[in-house]
Amino acid sequence: MAQLEYKDLLNAVVHFGHLTRKWDPRMAPYIFMEKNGIHIIDLNKTVVSLDEACNYVKSVVRSGRKVMFVATKKQAQEIVSEEARRLKMPFVTERWLGGMLTNFATIRKSLKKMQTLEKMLGDEATASNIAKRERLIKGREKDKLERLLGGIADLTRLPAALFVVDVKREHIAVAEAKRLGIPVIAMCDTNSNPNEVDLAIPANDDAYKSISIITLAIGKAIEEGLIERKQERDDARIAEEEDAKRAEDGDEVVSRAPQAATEVADEE
Repeated sequence: MAQLEYKDLLNAVVHFGHLTRKWDPRMAPYIFMEKNGIHIIDLNKTVVSLDEACNYVKSVVRSGRKVMFVATKKQAQEIVSEEARRLKMPFVTERWLGGMLTNFATIRKSLKKMQTLEKMLGDEATASNIAKRERLIKGREKDKLERLLGGIADLTRLPAALFVVDVKREHIAVAEAKRLGIPVIAMCDTNSNPNEVDLAIPANDDAYKSISIITLAIGKAIEEGLIERKQERDDARIAEEEDAKRAEDGDEVVSRAPQAATEVADEE
């Protein structure tokens, strides 16, 4: 995995923190200095933390599990949703519904309802038998469910980890994950509490460039994990086929042995 360099993070303004009066003292180990009333994040620690986070998500995906992306702030929605869709990972970018993890069974019911509405309205024969007003209501309900739950439509079980852009904004998601023992990887600005998450990436969580470079780095690690998992499965399948072929050839040799012995006896 190509590691991001100090200058890449610097160009993406990852080092800009919040005003000093808004800081969280627990972020002190990740702060390099104060300049013009703003805290500057130590990018050397960002590089190390990001590398550790990338290795972790790569191992999660390689084992066949999912990483959920969570970013509901406006400047993060587009890049996070695009990257999650590309990787076919679950994501939440509109609004975190309370109980999305801790009450997953109820969320699954809502997903089933969304799928039923899609099927109903997608079938012209069925849709034509529904009154215009009712069809309009159902269409709005479907659109609302898609907006809120579309990113987790294919999620059949709880994710193995969460990647969160803003710890303070997504505190409900972090709390639910913590309650269920789901590891959280998160971008932590100088006003955040890094102790709330398992892997904190000290970084500016407000600037689009900063969010983009960190998200894409995590996405790259996930992509590599998916490629390695596919390669492992292909190698295992080839090995199984070769074992089966060898076993078949062995059985064939064994079955021919009595026949060969009989032919030798007849010649004698």
